[in-house]
Amino acid sequence: MTRDYTDAMTLAIAEGEKARFHAPPNPWVGAVLYGADGALLSQGHTQVPGSSHAEVEAITHATGPTAGGTLVVTLEPCCHVGRTGPCVEAIIEAGITTVVIGTLDPDPRVAGRGAAALRKGGVTVHTGVGIEAVRAQLAPYLWHRITGRPYVVAKVASTLDGIVAMADGTSQWITGEDARADAHVLRAQSQAIIVGAGTVRSDNPRLTARLGDIVLEPLRVVLGQAPADAAVRPCLERSGELGEILDELGELDVLQVLIEGGPRTFSAFLEAGLVNHVAWYLAPAIAGAHDTTAATVSLSTGTLAQLRRARFTAVAQLGDDIRLDVEL
Repeated sequence: MTRDYTDAMTLAIAEGEKARFHAPPNPWVGAVLYGADGALLSQGHTQVPGSSHAEVEAITHATGPTAGGTLVVTLEPCCHVGRTGPCVEAIIEAGITTVVIGTLDPDPRVAGRGAAALRKGGVTVHTGVGIEAVRAQLAPYLWHRITGRPYVVAKVASTLDGIVAMADGTSQWITGEDARADAHVLRAQSQAIIVGAGTVRSDNPRLTARLGDIVLEPLRVVLGQAPADAAVRPCLERSGELGEILDELGELDVLQVLIEGGPRTFSAFLEAGLVNHVAWYLAPAIAGAHDTTAATVSLSTGTLAQLRRARFTAVAQLGDDIRLDVEL
């Protein structure tokens, strides 16, 4: 094993992605274990809550001796007793002599203590390898641990000129099947979905995440009151200050929430400065502004200096449509 751990961290990140749907409220961590001779022994990722973490998975499934080995892991190993025992102890007991960490864990129960415990146990620790990619992958978890609130992702599906509904109110479907399937992945990555009561009344969505034959049911949150027979039920019905609603969801261990309401809901979260990320699906179509509905219908900007600037992080083609990922 060389001292350039970049490729190994790339493998660990890919391994962590396998835990994205089932790990929350735990982080979706990936780990790669190498023997003393540099040979790849195993890969592991976080299992369902209450089961083993990525580090223990890698150690348990090693195909050779772990003594003198190197463990590459996306997030700092835990050093406290929760639903499982401390990963730090398992690493030391396995005789692993080097641990490479993507990013430290801001959880106050860890927050550098895991790395310190490893060093105290005689383990060489490297931190910050692939840190930008790791932090991007774990952004919802890190945000929740730092702020106590879920990471807010807003989803928009529009024409090229930002229209989400036509003059007669129709909106299904602006984008194609590939884009809609990708949006279900977004739902599956989120532990809660927020919509406005108007969207519930007009579209009557179920807000489930359908991944082939697998159907996941995130917590559904309606801003306002849903009809008694709405498909979204059972759901939480909330009104009032949006930040307080996010605080409540954070206390319920929601790491990521998806804003999938109409343009007024989207605009309200933008106006309040509460959106972290926008997944914007663009169809190659033009609707025009007359009598149609824009994605940000209730949002206004007085001057160019007040323009809400953001950063593109990814662009992907999905059939005939394009997904733009934007960090605010």
